[in-house]
Amino acid sequence: MSEKIIDMRSDTVTLPTDSMRRAMAEAEVGDDVHQEDPTINRLQDMSAEMFGKEAAVLVASGTQGNACAMLAHTHPGELAFCDANAHVSRYEGGGYAALAGVSLEKLNGNRGIIDSEMVEQAIMPYNEHLADPTLIWVENTSNQGGGTATSVEVMRGLREVADRYGLSIHVDGARIFNAAASLGVSVADLAQYADTVQFCLSKGLGAPVGSLVVGDADLCTVVRKKRKMLGGGWRQAGVFAAAGIVALTEIAPRLHEDHENARRLAEGIADIPGLLINPEAVETNLVFFGYDTKVVDPARFVGELADRGVLIGGASEIVDPVRVVGELADRGVMVGGIMKATISRVCLHHQVSADDVETVLDAMREVVGEPVLV
Repeated sequence: MSEKIIDMRSDTVTLPTDSMRRAMAEAEVGDDVHQEDPTINRLQDMSAEMFGKEAAVLVASGTQGNACAMLAHTHPGELAFCDANAHVSRYEGGGYAALAGVSLEKLNGNRGIIDSEMVEQAIMPYNEHLADPTLIWVENTSNQGGGTATSVEVMRGLREVADRYGLSIHVDGARIFNAAASLGVSVADLAQYADTVQFCLSKGLGAPVGSLVVGDADLCTVVRKKRKMLGGGWRQAGVFAAAGIVALTEIAPRLHEDHENARRLAEGIADIPGLLINPEAVETNLVFFGYDTKVVDPARFVGELADRGVLIGGASEIVDPVRVVGELADRGVMVGGIMKATISRVCLHHQVSADDVETVLDAMREVVGEPVLV
């Protein structure tokens, strides 16, 4: 195995930087349940200001933040609209049902993006047999959509529908800083039409722990109570918040580099026989590619890359089947409709360099039996 490991399974695998470790070691702390941790308070104030909101609440994870937001916006028996492949419906342990007791109306978005027309068409007239809709749930960027970014214009349209029907809007913005970097706007621009936004410090931003929920002061008071109910009350957690402050100030401005590396990786993959990808579909730091299984055995490919010190997502990621079928067809591979695709996800982050990308491409060429470019 290679001495250096290039880990691209997720952007959650990053290690704290030296400056994060120093900040954590030197952090001034207090009891956050009493709202007396000065470093947490600073992080929350910074986050609220960046997003143009009144307040923010530090939570343990994106899943916890989303659960708190769902509980704050809904009551049991109500309905929320989301994309069919949204993280909240697939990867959060059914929390929307178990914790909040709500139903999800799963819309067939465009590569993970739902818009005002989709939501309005799904809204039914009041009927005692139907769950009352109360929430529009946006994921920005969309993981299963391929790292796609919901624009300010789409958010504006959703706000108009929400206001027309008395709905709230929550954004699962785990990678919203990536969305902002891709679209050339600020996170405040993307958040202005949402009631609440959850964003992760531990994904593209590289901090070891934590997410925040931002919104108006009253909503954040409710979020804080729901956090306590879920066992999420912090004590001297300023040590984590200190790393988050570094992430926002030092890593967030560099996310465009991850996007550039992702596009370069996608372009290189497109030239490797047996690997299927449309580089133009890569918008942010997530790269999904498929396999022509007549040419490449997916499990062997992933395993042999690992032997060379390159870790990528296992060849079993679930994605939008319509997109997968379409992109395979673009590459001349015709398949029937599918629920699961043999594909892998590669995730770029600040600890994967441009040189690392070239190393990864060389390893991929070796595994499929192509000559290494020199």
